[in-house]
Amino acid sequence: MPFAYWSILIAALLPLIIAGYAKSGSRDNNTPRDSAGELTGPKRRAYAAHQNAFESFPFYAVAVLGALFFGASAKTVGVLAAVYLAFRIAHALFYIADRSTPRSLAYAGGFLTNVAIFALPMLQINFV
Repeated sequence: MPFAYWSILIAALLPLIIAGYAKSGSRDNNTPRDSAGELTGPKRRAYAAHQNAFESFPFYAVAVLGALFFGASAKTVGVLAAVYLAFRIAHALFYIADRSTPRSLAYAGGFLTNVAIFALPMLQINFV
């Protein structure tokens, strides 16, 4: 299995890891979504990063699977997948740390990397 394929699982788990931090210490498991409104500071920003990670996931999963299906090099997709994951992790960390400009740059980098993955079969670019 190429790394690009496994990266989809990593990207799917990332929002759950971020949410784990956001809700750590919470004692309300009866209405966990309602208690998110009570979060403040870094944990509130972590919850927002968690939501953003879920929002970006569908395009990423489709881009990777599409690129692999339509003949892009699995190694090239894997390299770009690693870059995408690095940007998404950086985005979450910058979000939690309240660093808006680096956060926005990490978001843009991840989005543009995702577009590159999506376009690989059309462009027939192979880095590796």
